[in-house]
Amino acid sequence: MEVTGQLKAKFDTQKVSEKFQKREFVLTTDASTPYPQHVSFQVTQDKCSILDSFNPGDELKVQFNLRGREWNGPQGIRYFNTLEAWRIEKVGSGQPLSSQPSNNASIPENIAAPVFTSSVSENDDLPF
Repeated sequence: MEVTGQLKAKFDTQKVSEKFQKREFVLTTDASTPYPQHVSFQVTQDKCSILDSFNPGDELKVQFNLRGREWNGPQGIRYFNTLEAWRIEKVGSGQPLSSQPSNNASIPENIAAPVFTSSVSENDDLPF
């Protein structure tokens, strides 16, 4: 999933255990509407340092995974959701910051995207 918004706040890295750390940040979406949304995200492990290069007010594009978990506690079963960011880039800069390698780094710029031409009358065996 992907969302674009303005960085409202970023918090210090929290060391949850010896092997796990996380860092939270807040992105404001729909800022031009009467009801802006302040959405909390987190980054984990080696991605915590990604936020160091951004400042509150920066326009960011965040790619994230929606995570959910069940917890069986004394009051019964409860459910929690987390928006886990895995790629963050400043809008307009085109420079993604993530710990994943960029797959498009070796693609030459002069190669055009393939163009697929097909007419409905062609007989193909795809189910859709």
